[in-house]
Amino acid sequence: MKKAEIESLAEACAERLRNRGLRRTRALDLLIREMAGRDKPVTIAELAQAKSLKENCDPATVYRLLIKLEEHGMVRRLGLHDRATYFTLVTPGHHHDYLVCTGCGKIEEVDMDCPVGSLERKLEKASGFRHMYHELEFFGICPGCHDGRERKGVAHCC
Repeated sequence: MKKAEIESLAEACAERLRNRGLRRTRALDLLIREMAGRDKPVTIAELAQAKSLKENCDPATVYRLLIKLEEHGMVRRLGLHDRATYFTLVTPGHHHDYLVCTGCGKIEEVDMDCPVGSLERKLEKASGFRHMYHELEFFGICPGCHDGRERKGVAHCC
């Protein structure tokens, strides 16, 4: 994402937060800009180690801000419960679907058009719901884990 796009997204997020009664802080701005600049979901540890955040707030503050953003629908939590939790910024009008490895916890974005958009429109028309969205996570074994299991002679279920 280009610097102008990051700034635009950060300003839009700040405005959405302001409309929800949340105070805009320097740490919050830095966190949103850091997340907007990432092209993939990120862990709390990765965010806390980012230079801009590390110099301006502690990991506990990063965690509290992420939870606040999640509560207000600005951030989406991804991953497996027993693995590191990943977070991604929610951008209105855009969504991303993900592949999650049940072996190592690796998360990758699904790189294809999502067929669920047409289903959303049909559901809106049939149900009267508005502002519908969806989030998809597909779970499986990544090639690295799958190859490692085969080399170790570990059987898989399918």
